Amino acid sequence: MRLATIRVPEGTRAVSIEGSQAVELGYSDVGSLLSNPSWESELNRSEVVHNLEGLDYSTLIPSPSKIICVGHNYRNHIKEMGREFPTHPTLFAKFAEALIGANDEIYLSPESPMYDWEGELGVVVGKTVRSCSEKEARDCIAGFTVINDVTARDWQYRTLQWLQGKTFEGSTPVGPHLVKMDVDQVIEEGLDLSCEVNGEQVQHTTTSDLLFDPAFLVSYISKILTLRPGDVIATGTPGGVGYARDPQRFLKDGDILVTKIEGIGELRNICKSA
Repeated sequence: MRLATIRVPEGTRAVSIEGSQAVELGYSDVGSLLSNPSWESELNRSEVVHNLEGLDYSTLIPSPSKIICVGHNYRNHIKEMGREFPTHPTLFAKFAEALIGANDEIYLSPESPMYDWEGELGVVVGKTVRSCSEKEARDCIAGFTVINDVTARDWQYRTLQWLQGKTFEGSTPVGPHLVKMDVDQVIEEGLDLSCEVNGEQVQHTTTSDLLFDPAFLVSYISKILTLRPGDVIATGTPGGVGYARDPQRFLKDGDILVTKIEGIGELRNICKSA
């Protein structure tokens, strides 16, 4: 199953990707669709269809109640940052104003010259869940998507709290699709994840290098607060970020940032300065 949120003249629509077509489902976006507890068994495909070519993707979940992000969660990234493996997940939040579509421009605010790339696997919650086990968490995952947690590094490290550098408006592409797949395929077999800047590969790993896997994260976070349909978890980035390079490298006006995850999809975003 492959779902998306697209822009149409009337607003946005949730669609099912079927072959070469996108079929409208009667909901304004994927988040609204997931709010129906019977969404999987009641996909009401309409007669309104769109060709895949030229689709204008909105951010996958325009208004999630929560966006929870995980830091220091790929072993190779932890090593490149010179840190010890954490015993518990490092969590921070992001707000909906930061989210953009799969092909939208990334806004580089003049407030920071240090925007960095962070290709990530996104987990989308499909059921309301509170304090669940890892086994139960597997059934609460609606599917997976692609995220790039573009980060203003100078603002991130102004204090010990990262949030201010992580949620700059218009900086975080999410999408293009929500893909239902076996959690074991993500955890054990691993999906190929890569990030490119202007055609140069800057990140490449598999999701099997995750320290805290998606099922563990859903279980862990659900012990803190209730997770609801459409909530998004960004599971962390692998090694290869610009901040850890020597010399350091950051995104600039006109750069083309491409983020791919095997079997899920591709984000392609041009960076634009004010």
